[in-house]
Amino acid sequence: MGFAVCGGAMCACSFGVAPSALMVTPENKVMTTMPIATIMDNVPLKNIMPFGMCSSPANPQVAAATAAALGALTPMPCIPVTSAPWTPGCPKVLIANKPALNHSSKLMCNWGGVIQITNPGVMNIQIP
Repeated sequence: MGFAVCGGAMCACSFGVAPSALMVTPENKVMTTMPIATIMDNVPLKNIMPFGMCSSPANPQVAAATAAALGALTPMPCIPVTSAPWTPGCPKVLIANKPALNHSSKLMCNWGGVIQITNPGVMNIQIP
């Protein structure tokens, strides 16, 4: 059993330095105090907010800054780039015809970071 994730849930990226809140817009049509998230709530700068500074060498901004610093890893501001939905989600619970997002789902950033839920926002809605 997992917990449903709602808007305002806290997320962390493996290459980010700060946590970020998941933004869920009300088009999902299921509300607690905040809208419940689906696996398609993965749009950068709409649903996924920046995680402070990024230290991924695969990020072109970090690579350029590191090269300019003669090889010393130089973090740069995070701009998430996510193209695939959260996985695995919960296919048994559909919200607006999309699988619900549970607290154990992960999201991959194109720069190699793994984004995960650290606090789902609600602890009283369990989903299978």
